[in-house]
Amino acid sequence: MNLWIFFVQHRGEIFAATLEHLQLVVIAMAMAILIGVPLGLLLVHRKFLRTIALGIASILQTIPSLALFGFLIPIPFIGGIGKRTAIVALALYALLPILRNTYVGLTSIDPAVLESAEAMGMTSTQILLRVRFPLALAFILAGIRTATIITIGVATIAAAIGAGGLGTFIFRGVALVSDELLLAGAIPAALLAILADLLLGFVERRLRVT
Repeated sequence: MNLWIFFVQHRGEIFAATLEHLQLVVIAMAMAILIGVPLGLLLVHRKFLRTIALGIASILQTIPSLALFGFLIPIPFIGGIGKRTAIVALALYALLPILRNTYVGLTSIDPAVLESAEAMGMTSTQILLRVRFPLALAFILAGIRTATIITIGVATIAAAIGAGGLGTFIFRGVALVSDELLLAGAIPAALLAILADLLLGFVERRLRVT
C-alpha cells in the first residue's frame, strides 16, 4: 500500500522521468539504426571492413557501461556530463545486435533465390536492395528488438552522469535506502522493456510469416 501511495503522490515526477527515459532510448536507437543497418548492407561485399566493424562493435559491448561513460566524458563535442554523452554511449551499445543481425540476415538468403535474381539480369546492388534486404527484414528487426531492450536497461545507469530518466529514482533509492524510490524507477523501466519486447516481437513474427 505504501508503494501504491508513493506512486500516486509522485505520478507527475515518475511520468516525466519515463518520458525522459524514452527520449534517451528513442534517440539512441535511431542513431544505432541509421549507422548499423547501412553498415550491415556495406559489409556483405566488404570482407575486410566486416572484420573490423564487427570486431569494434563487439569490443564496445564488452566495456562496462559506467566505464564507457567515463571514456566518453573527456572527448570534445561528444563528451561532457548530461544527455549527449549518454545517448552516444547507448547508441554504441545498441550497434552490435543491429549490425550483426543485419549482416546475418542479408547473408542467409537461399542461394537459389539469389541465382534467380542474377538470371533476371539484376546487378549486385539491385539484388542487395531488392532481394536480400526485404528478405532480411525479420532478422534486422530481431536485432533492433534485442538492442532496444538492452538500451532501456543501460539507460537507467545514464542517470549517474546527469542524463536523467528513470535511473534517477534508482540512484536516489540506493542513496536513501528507500524501496519506494528504487521501485519507482525499476518498475516503469521493466514495463518499458516488456512492452518494447512484446510490440517488436509481434512485428517480427508478422514479417517472418509474410
